[in-house]
Amino acid sequence: MRKSLALCLLLSALLVVPFQTAAEMKPLVIVNKAINKLALIRDGRIEAVYPVATGVNADLTPEGMFTVTVKAKYPYYRKKNIPGGAPNNPLGARWIGFNARGTDGRIYGIHGTNNPASIGRYVSQGCVRMHNRDVEHLYERVPIGARVLILRSNESFYAIAKRYGAVQ
Repeated sequence: MRKSLALCLLLSALLVVPFQTAAEMKPLVIVNKAINKLALIRDGRIEAVYPVATGVNADLTPEGMFTVTVKAKYPYYRKKNIPGGAPNNPLGARWIGFNARGTDGRIYGIHGTNNPASIGRYVSQGCVRMHNRDVEHLYERVPIGARVLILRSNESFYAIAKRYGAVQ
């Protein structure tokens, strides 16, 4: 009897599958290149939608599911040796780097800009640009390890988020 009770308890413990609700998941950032908008999904709901700029051609901003690996305030612009916070720094106020195309989060990212007129357009060399005030807001809400989904779609952000289990 004791052996069967112990066996039942062991089997029931093994069969319990942890279920994670949308509210318990890390945030999901969705970038839709078809409309140049970014949605922040947190706690099982669409928290914010922002205009963005993406690649000058469809191939430059990579599509797929990525992970945030690096974050920086007033990032240094290595290509042209421009210090963070400088008015001519094209990366703006924040950098949220993700691991696209086998990189470590220092090549592709969501960042601010010193050219706000570029937002809403197809002008970048691969990154996702945002207004500085918007990327500052996003930066505080997106932790390392958060997912970043970049795609081109006619679906609503809600439908996309639902398909990826970020909303119920």
